[in-house]
Amino acid sequence: MVHQSGRHELGQNFLVDRTVIARIGELVAGTTGPIVEVGAGDGALTLPLSRYGRPVTAVEVDSGRARRLARRVPANVTVVNADILRFRLPRHPHVVVGNLPFHLTTSIMRRLLAAPGWRTAVLLVQWEVARRRAGVGGASMLTAAWWPWYAFEVHARVPARSFRPAPSVDGGLLTMTRRAVPLVAERGPYQDLVRRVFTGRGRGLTEILERTGHLDRQAVRAWARDARVTPHALPKDLTAGQWASLWQEVTRRRRPGL
Repeated sequence: MVHQSGRHELGQNFLVDRTVIARIGELVAGTTGPIVEVGAGDGALTLPLSRYGRPVTAVEVDSGRARRLARRVPANVTVVNADILRFRLPRHPHVVVGNLPFHLTTSIMRRLLAAPGWRTAVLLVQWEVARRRAGVGGASMLTAAWWPWYAFEVHARVPARSFRPAPSVDGGLLTMTRRAVPLVAERGPYQDLVRRVFTGRGRGLTEILERTGHLDRQAVRAWARDARVTPHALPKDLTAGQWASLWQEVTRRRRPGL
């Protein structure tokens, strides 16, 4: 297969490493249901994914590449020339797979996280984004905001030489899996809490929480002790379970007797 150079304005860095392609295939093989591929390009992932016999919708923004790919795929693959940020994702259960354009990673992830249908996403993103999303070395505000509904896991570091053209940074193979039972019921209020805590001022989490007014000093210290959170921990240091327990404590204090 000939892999042409990507268009700079589309942020295209095509995957050419067969080992990485095979690893993505292994992760997808552990899932069920139709597949939606983000950024199909020349079909480096599309064609291997088609061999599972499952319905594949390959979304590609470059009209020329979409036309060429449509002539090469088997009957179980539908190629759609569209921008993934405007493409209407299915509402029925499906799997998302993609080598995301690095400059659009956050925008695409936000779109996916708010979409209701998919169950697992297997994504190739920048290495540091993969680490932060999975909470390795500290979670981002975006991760903390969605952790009660999704589990994030880093599977591999992908060298820049695995792409053509090679980007300036390595990639990371990340999965996002929708939790069968969310850790938190109220999404809007919980995500507002996360935003307030991440943007709040203070030398540590206990001081930040006191200043936000969600909990008084005694309640903050009791929660931190029970949740095994050190006084000078920062918002990025909390786990998914600790965020959920913080939300439970805040809602309990807000609604006495519950």
